[in-house]
Amino acid sequence: MIKITNGRLVDPANQIDSISDLYIENSQVTAIGEPPIDANITQTIDATGLVICPGLIDLCAHLREPGFTQKASIASETAAAAAAGITTLVCPPTTSPIIDNTAVAELIQDRAKAAAKANVLPIGALTLELKGQKLAPMAALKQSGCVAFSNNRCTISDSQALLRCLEYAATHDFLVIFNPQDNNLVANGVMHEGATSSDMGLVGIPESAETIEVARALILVEHSGVRAHFSQLSCERSIKLIGIARANGLNVSADVAMHHLFFTDENTRGFNSMFHVQPPLRSQLDRAGLLNALVTNGIQAICSDHQPHEAAAKHAPFAATEAGMSTLETLLPLGLQLVEQGLIDLSQLIEKLTCAPAKILGIKAGSLAVGATADITIFDPHAQWLVDESSLVSAGKNSVFIGSELKGKVMHTLLAGKRVYSAS
Repeated sequence: MIKITNGRLVDPANQIDSISDLYIENSQVTAIGEPPIDANITQTIDATGLVICPGLIDLCAHLREPGFTQKASIASETAAAAAAGITTLVCPPTTSPIIDNTAVAELIQDRAKAAAKANVLPIGALTLELKGQKLAPMAALKQSGCVAFSNNRCTISDSQALLRCLEYAATHDFLVIFNPQDNNLVANGVMHEGATSSDMGLVGIPESAETIEVARALILVEHSGVRAHFSQLSCERSIKLIGIARANGLNVSADVAMHHLFFTDENTRGFNSMFHVQPPLRSQLDRAGLLNALVTNGIQAICSDHQPHEAAAKHAPFAATEAGMSTLETLLPLGLQLVEQGLIDLSQLIEKLTCAPAKILGIKAGSLAVGATADITIFDPHAQWLVDESSLVSAGKNSVFIGSELKGKVMHTLLAGKRVYSAS
């Protein structure tokens, strides 16, 4: 039996926030506070001054395998997840081949199990090859472990085709994840359309590229009755539309990528390609709207939207580089900055990184109740560390924080009661 002693136990799913001991045996939480009768403690982890919480759940992390292993692999990115305190990763269907058949879904999970660093839950394609025409075999993909279905950022222009997908998903109570984007409006844009893009001479992506898709999707979600989640939103208006839908009883939720809570289009002025992301960093007003929604629960979860790249993908003029940041290992430290700024408290942050994502997905995770699987993160909220290429475990070194010091360091990560990471 493992005893984790004298840490601050924060478990929002069970409304726990106290200094307490935690006991683990046979991959499960067996007791909180007092040890079980006849407990045989074989290992003790001293968590004095540390926070103990459920393992983090990331609703969007690109693992790049299969198909893009020059960027990263399931082994490298699940190791990075363990170092980040993330025990469950949800990966989009944009692999090569796409996750539109059971073989790819099973391959991803088999390789994650072989790496044994984090749980990996694939999202199945909504349509074959993400082309927006024929339905993917959702029932078979669900049986093969897919937790939801999405067409990612590949717009399904035909509303009738999209409605058929949603109606089928609703019939089987499948979750559909929207990454709302009208690619006709995106065109060849590379950043937010506004004064900054005009000053820089770069082609912009209007806010309407997202909000039009949110509005259309909400109407079709209401028509079909499907469970829906909107991921990586970047615009204040998108959040407002979803808030109205939720107030009217629609079964929808939303998340935001952590970097959209910190950066705006102004950060791109130096043509730093690390700030080239999709969806683009928006205006100061949009960022303020996202932060307000976070505080008022208009946003239910925060994800990393981790997109590792090889060096060459970012070493070109801004518009010619590939979009995306490497963000797994900065997810928790940035969240702790929000706590330090007084925007949310620690329990609220952990909720948006644990039990809220679990609820959205409909999985049994994000809790440290007795009998729950012992996926656990132990971190020091005050420890500082330098972000550099050697300290990042991810194969993707494309982080805007290279050379910066961040506060908040994971000390131990346990996956089903087994320690998969310990800080040196």
